Amino acid sequence: MKSVRRTTLERAVIEHKNTVIHVVDDDASMRVALRRLLHGAGYDVRDYASAGEYLVSEPDARQGCILLDLELGGPSGLELQQALLRHPRALPVVFMSAYSDVPRTVKAMKAGAIDFLLKPFDRRALFDALDAALQAPLHDAPAAGGKPCVDLGEREKAVLRGIVGGLRNKQIAAQLGLSERTIKSCRAGLMQKFEATSLAELLRRAESMISMPLMQ
Repeated sequence: MKSVRRTTLERAVIEHKNTVIHVVDDDASMRVALRRLLHGAGYDVRDYASAGEYLVSEPDARQGCILLDLELGGPSGLELQQALLRHPRALPVVFMSAYSDVPRTVKAMKAGAIDFLLKPFDRRALFDALDAALQAPLHDAPAAGGKPCVDLGEREKAVLRGIVGGLRNKQIAAQLGLSERTIKSCRAGLMQKFEATSLAELLRRAESMISMPLMQ
């Protein structure tokens, strides 16, 4: 059994040998737990207690991503994300938080976060988010030739405004006097029109491609 475990770990180390996960969290116990878990999966891990500590750290040219807590002491996770976006080739970010904060979640996703994990999260959710982040481009290059136009009906525009505003399906349904099923169907249609596979993609593409003001 020990040899099987060792072989599995060795394969993971080889698979992720050029990959580093940057963990930014002011909770020391959380950093220790994540470092142990990620090391066990073969990742190299660098951890930081604050946004400032990350910003002054030595650059690492390897492929990687940032696992970033939303509520940091000092500059917040959102503030660190905004600072990183001002630099070329910013690493993809996966946010984590002990609190469900829809407006800040939407803001993080609109700024390009790959995923948002609510603590406590399970291993599968964590590794799925990291896999997505490690496959994401380092930055979104502006589309050539200007912004393409996406034509939407009035109902689609109203639903999209609700999504951008951080509302849940039930809240949008109540606001528009429609059934939640109708909102879900409309949301699926928006994902298809914008060729988005996630909420993050929908929010980013809506802002860059839409031909009408999202917020009134």
